[in-house]
Amino acid sequence: MTPTYQKTVFTAVQTFLFIFLIILSSCSKDSVDDIIDNEANEEKEVSITPNEAELADDFILDGSNRMVNYILPKSEYDKYLEDEGDFSMISKKVYEHFKDDFDFIFVLSNEEQVPEGLYAGISYKVQNHVEGIGSGIYNGSSSYGSDGRLKSIIHLPVPGFIVNGPFLHEIVHYWGNQGFIPTTVGGHWGYANVGGQLGGFNELVVLSDNTYQGKMEGENGFGTFANGGNSVPYGNLELYLMGLIDVNELNDVQYAENPESQGSGKFTADNIITRTVPELISDHGSRVPSVQNSQKEFNAITVVLSYEKMPDSALATISTNLENFARKSAPDSSWNGLFNFWQATQEKASLSIQLSEVNMK
Repeated sequence: MTPTYQKTVFTAVQTFLFIFLIILSSCSKDSVDDIIDNEANEEKEVSITPNEAELADDFILDGSNRMVNYILPKSEYDKYLEDEGDFSMISKKVYEHFKDDFDFIFVLSNEEQVPEGLYAGISYKVQNHVEGIGSGIYNGSSSYGSDGRLKSIIHLPVPGFIVNGPFLHEIVHYWGNQGFIPTTVGGHWGYANVGGQLGGFNELVVLSDNTYQGKMEGENGFGTFANGGNSVPYGNLELYLMGLIDVNELNDVQYAENPESQGSGKFTADNIITRTVPELISDHGSRVPSVQNSQKEFNAITVVLSYEKMPDSALATISTNLENFARKSAPDSSWNGLFNFWQATQEKASLSIQLSEVNMK
């Protein structure tokens, strides 16, 4: 079944550019273009016993209790590398064995590089219950087997993208950009001063009439759809849409009207539009729930796809990377200064990926 709800995707061209930028270890350049308390969960965690680890012949929990290896026929596995996979089949498989405890389902294919023509990451948003972020209210979670908890399903074809990105990028797609500000880069910030995971600059220099230089962290260049993978934390507007800062901490937003790239972050535009915070709230209404009542602790399950049982060594690497991404402290030195979820949110939100008997049916 082809997903019927909103999806946000890195295109094939964007995928190439994104990986190239990660290799350079620099910010993306415009020229290249409910709720489970984590601490309580840790305290009450009940390990899953070995005889329960093999949930089914084709659905096997790894030894760290951080992911499930879903073994598919090769023909079915390949569909997820051709943008033809049925993600509702995966989610419904999850709910055969686990309770509706998860905000996100992370799906990883077992590839070393992005297959030609495929995205680097994709987010299928299956519901929205948040007002004031530019999206209407809807709930399609039942189509994926959830009773209402599931927010989105995220697919990364390469497990290494947990570290490099676009993992942070795909998560924040649940909240933006869904019409909150105009953009020429669908679902992303494009030529705007957001300077976050979904692109944009954080400094703008007027060069001459209708010619501008966008910068990130003082350097010429920015990404219109991303900014260097997990090397960039969430921007001010992203934190607001996620419900992690109050409206009085939100900055005014600037965006270009009819922008045209000139390379290296330089662009022309008919005008730079400024929307003040009161204007943004007038446009969309207040965020509901507000920061005082918003969810800040999220739960996820990771499903690793393969067409034969994965070796323990490969699963161990993925497990270590998931632990680094979800921990409420800095990742270990192997991450070379890249941000995990807790850091990217300015330590305002956390993510639990550990599974236990509490989650099992």
